[in-house]
Amino acid sequence: MIAPAYMDNSRLAELIKKLADTMIEEQLGYWKFEYADHLLFVITDESHNRMRIISPIIAIDDVKADEWTAMMRANFDRALDARYCVNNDTLWSAYIHPLQELASQQFLDAIDQVVVLAANFGTSYSSSNLVFGGDE
Repeated sequence: MIAPAYMDNSRLAELIKKLADTMIEEQLGYWKFEYADHLLFVITDESHNRMRIISPIIAIDDVKADEWTAMMRANFDRALDARYCVNNDTLWSAYIHPLQELASQQFLDAIDQVVVLAANFGTSYSSSNLVFGGDE
């Protein structure tokens, strides 16, 4: 069995360039692009082995009380690997993972989960059609 190559900024750059509908900004360790009608950021820190994919959803002042509860419930069972989170007065869809251990297909799946989670805000609050612990 051949061990998979470690993920790094160069490999991520190749994946993102193939995936992005529109590249807005790029440098090794930071990419801002559009994919599936969503703004996405991929930010890495190779020295600390971290990577995150984020997509803005809505200003937190516009989130209703029942939506906060729905998001927290979704983070438990419907958000799978992506999560709702808050930073700088914005609600985000986010996926965070160690960089080196990230497989290419896992990265592509993570992009899709972040986009689907953002798109499903206010409806199913899910990141895919799977529900952890749900009926099959």
